Amino acid sequence: MVYLLAFLVVIFLLYGPHLWVRHVLNKYSRRDDRFPGTGGELAQHLITRFELAGVGVEKAEEGADHYDPRDKMVRLSPSVFAGKSLTAVAVAAHEVGHAIQWCRHERIALLREKYQPLANKVEKIGISILMLLPVVLPMIHIPHIVGVIILVGLLTLFSSVLVYLIILPNEWDASFYKALPILIEGDYIRRDQIEPAKTILRACAFTYVAAALASCLRLWRWLAILRSFRW
Repeated sequence: MVYLLAFLVVIFLLYGPHLWVRHVLNKYSRRDDRFPGTGGELAQHLITRFELAGVGVEKAEEGADHYDPRDKMVRLSPSVFAGKSLTAVAVAAHEVGHAIQWCRHERIALLREKYQPLANKVEKIGISILMLLPVVLPMIHIPHIVGVIILVGLLTLFSSVLVYLIILPNEWDASFYKALPILIEGDYIRRDQIEPAKTILRACAFTYVAAALASCLRLWRWLAILRSFRW
């Protein structure tokens, strides 16, 4: 019973934030025709308003909302790009917030440029190490060496979460120092929508961290594989 409870707690800590983010975005995704335009149209309007030269807007895969500084492109998922909902408006404003950071050459934007590629590489290295273990273990009979290999693999996976925590200020700035003031001061949302918009923007800020935590669930599969080997 204790082990089951511990397992459930760990699952909640790893996957709970991801579920919360999805819940928040879905909760406020109901169509509201009182908005004059879609998320994609708002993004294009804000790009023009803030004179973000060379920045464009295009549709991306569902759940893949982001700003690509290399292509100078705000990419929005179909439900945001064509949606008339509070979620669509808030997410679009958040991603334009990132475009503003880059176009203004704000130092906080460098956090993502510097650490996000590192997070992706670190996670790939960790997964590669763990994938090689079933092949390497039968050939290695020194427990200490095997333990070091396992430790390195696990640490690289957890370090990706740490890296996303490092770039969290970048996400927070895009949500609460860019998107929220824009939405309120520009009268893009009604007064009764301010608090829900804050919740959505908070979810936007934590999206990458939540996804990184959820990816750690892969550890359970690898730990199960490792336990099948005799030391």
